[in-house]
Amino acid sequence: MVSLTTPVCDFGWKAPDFNLPGTDDKQWTLRDAMGPNGLLVMFICNHCPYVKAIRPRLVRDMAELKALGVHAIAVMSNDPSEYAEDAFDNMKNVALEFGFSFPYVIDETQQVAKAYGAVCTPDFFGFNRDFELQYRGRFDESRKDTAPDGVRRDLFEAMKQIATSQRGPAEQIPSMGCSIKWKDA
Repeated sequence: MVSLTTPVCDFGWKAPDFNLPGTDDKQWTLRDAMGPNGLLVMFICNHCPYVKAIRPRLVRDMAELKALGVHAIAVMSNDPSEYAEDAFDNMKNVALEFGFSFPYVIDETQQVAKAYGAVCTPDFFGFNRDFELQYRGRFDESRKDTAPDGVRRDLFEAMKQIATSQRGPAEQIPSMGCSIKWKDA
């Protein structure tokens, strides 16, 4: 498992569209996922220890952001043949077990991850209501282990700022996680 960090936020970069199947048996597009004040596109998976370390807090923060008009969608782009835990049926189980209040979709061709330039799980892309990138940073101080209670909620605070001002913070700390498991060419 290779650990990577995300690139610096490219402010104003436009979100590429997608049409992906969700664990809720619906097809999701970028426009369908957008909230009135913004959208968080998250590249996550089931097996990654960096994702597992934040899952309960992620569910909490996404519910709070939804109340502020910021919606979220989680995209799983890993090759499940490498990690059976990331298979679609297991995605359904995880979404149910953790009570995901946001769509959890599969990017079987990995074209969406490539279009976004996603490099790891978790990789967060925070957009304003005009589909302009405003945040590309970490969730919080968590790594493979959950950070202590009371740490700064970097992602939440950034998306809250986007909800009110449509602009992300100038200072952002990159996310760190497991490399995306790309299919052999």
